[in-house]
Amino acid sequence: MSVKIRMKRFGTKDKAKWRVVVCDAKSPRDGRFIEEIGYYDPLPKQEKLVVKEARLEYWVKNGAQVSEALKSLLRRQKKKQKAKA
Repeated sequence: MSVKIRMKRFGTKDKAKWRVVVCDAKSPRDGRFIEEIGYYDPLPKQEKLVVKEARLEYWVKNGAQVSEALKSLLRRQKKKQKAKA
């Protein structure tokens, strides 16, 4: 079983939010998942991405692949944190 870390959509039509989930690579985007490790809200003036770092590291260490969209968001978040510091 190959495992992916990707985003699962929820919310209403014009107010989408995303959950960061660990799931089987063959499951559909909004289907079954193994574990929820965070969320992403693009709508506020300052977008909000919250991820449990320890669980993300655990799954990556055990062979889970991070999706391209999530990689991009994580990189952007790290840049913002560096700019604040």
